[in-house]
Amino acid sequence: MTGEDDQNAALARFVLAGPPPMRDTLQGWDEWRANRDSFTPAPQLDLAAWRALGPRGRMLHDLHRAATHANLPMLETPMTRKVARRLTARLTTNRLKQKPTTRAGVMVTGGGAQGKTETVCAIAADSQEKWERLGKLLAPHGLPGTRDLPAPVAYVQTPVTAKPKSTCKAILNFYGAPITSRMDLPDLVRQVATSLHDHGTRALVLDDITRLRMHRADDQDTLDLIRAFMSMHVTLVLIGVNIPKSGLLREGRFDTRSGQVVFPPPKRTEVLGLEATQTERRFDLVELDRFHYDTPAQISAWVEHLAGVEECLRLLKAPAGMLTDGTMPEYLYKRTNGVAGLLERLVEDGCEEAIGSGEECLTESLLEGIEIDAEDGPGRDREAGEVPHVPEHKPTGQRKRVRNSSFDDHGPAAADTGS
Repeated sequence: MTGEDDQNAALARFVLAGPPPMRDTLQGWDEWRANRDSFTPAPQLDLAAWRALGPRGRMLHDLHRAATHANLPMLETPMTRKVARRLTARLTTNRLKQKPTTRAGVMVTGGGAQGKTETVCAIAADSQEKWERLGKLLAPHGLPGTRDLPAPVAYVQTPVTAKPKSTCKAILNFYGAPITSRMDLPDLVRQVATSLHDHGTRALVLDDITRLRMHRADDQDTLDLIRAFMSMHVTLVLIGVNIPKSGLLREGRFDTRSGQVVFPPPKRTEVLGLEATQTERRFDLVELDRFHYDTPAQISAWVEHLAGVEECLRLLKAPAGMLTDGTMPEYLYKRTNGVAGLLERLVEDGCEEAIGSGEECLTESLLEGIEIDAEDGPGRDREAGEVPHVPEHKPTGQRKRVRNSSFDDHGPAAADTGS
């Protein structure tokens, strides 16, 4: 197989494939986990090498470049390293516990579009794979009593209008467990407990937890139910926007010695059908913050991140230091307020404009015509803060965006011309 054939095969897997897997199902989680690092970016070419490809090669390479910019990798930052240290330590410690005690959980907070979900999912997937490798090393033939369909990690999105029943159903949907209309809340809770146990789940990740509104009785009951899950020998990982101001912590106190939020034992002997243990519920609270631009160390971290992003781009006329030299770092920070997700959106749209216009380079003047679109995506709850605030932008000069022409047939007359 030639290099061009390899590139075509890599493109076909992503351009012609179906929709990405849904991580909130067991099958989708395993599929995402197995393929999350399999994207092959386009080769880095300069303008002369691109022109030498021929018409068909140029069209396919432009398509591959567009796919590369649409699938920029999640880069490690000082903030994600902080979350990784705390969450990995908690998952490891709880995994090794044999005592029938309540496992401490983790709350990951931060603003919208700061990569909380992707960071937590990547950490949880890495942890799962580490234990699977260890299991094969220590017990290559398996152990008696192990599950045929293990699910060490369960990822669930909190329903937009969360109630105890809908939350239980969302968890059961992850496993594909049977749900009937005759099941009342205690039945659903027992089914959740059974699924967690039967699939050997060690970490239950509940995303968008700040959709709970603590002024609603149903939401208070849902939070009580979620805390009760901590007695099922799972590590509860809650992800939400600005958790400290959401009301979720109003019953808790911050323990300065341990750095944990401590919730008192339930007052009721049963919580929605689950026997309530008289132990405190503890959560590590860790923030995935945005970049800041005040101190030399913070500026250096931002510039280093921009350098990492620049290495991932495939523009034909991009000079070294395209995103890091001159006033570009300050300009990009002003446009995005240091939010990684907004930077990715601006760069992705900017690359589309640069390719379509033939400029093949990101400049401040080109980015001036790009408006960052952070409108509500599917399943996003604006009231819960899941749609990020975009800094106000007043373009200094209006320029018309050029339509991407990667799929256009320019005809025989243009077959041997370059940009």
